[in-house]
Amino acid sequence: MNDIRIRPGSLADAPVILDMLDAAVAWMNARGNTEQWGTTPYSQKPGGVERVERYTTENVPYIAELDGRPVGALVLDSGPSPQMPIAPAGEAERYVRLLVSDRRHAGRGIGAALLDHAAEETRRAGVELLRVDCWAGGGGELVAFYERNGFTPTDPFLYGAWPGQVLARRVA
Repeated sequence: MNDIRIRPGSLADAPVILDMLDAAVAWMNARGNTEQWGTTPYSQKPGGVERVERYTTENVPYIAELDGRPVGALVLDSGPSPQMPIAPAGEAERYVRLLVSDRRHAGRGIGAALLDHAAEETRRAGVELLRVDCWAGGGGELVAFYERNGFTPTDPFLYGAWPGQVLARRVA
């Protein structure tokens, strides 16, 4: 995990983030998971490109690199997406709006390194709460991933028929 470098992201990173998202959709679909992110490549979804561009300009993006090549991305915000049925925390928080890694480098700890970086940035900002939401379907593998990375499930929710789970991590 020591060879992963995390740097601030920018609008220039939007194409590589979209490539990672498209590859993640294809990877999930190949494994039989068509519910989490659907079957349409992210870059072809209505508003997909614009959403990623907003993430890199209106939020705080970070890019994980391995040997100088982008292999993961995380986007921090001050709260959950207003489009999601998720209640505000009732205190200052940082919120992981996006976490994606290059599936060709799966198992290298990229997601864990990005989450640790998000926790450190949250702490550095003087904020004690880091939250994230994720798909809670399938066998709950994604919820378990966040639990392994120090998060505790708090509030389940439904976004239409999509089952979600909010998780929280105290960083102080």
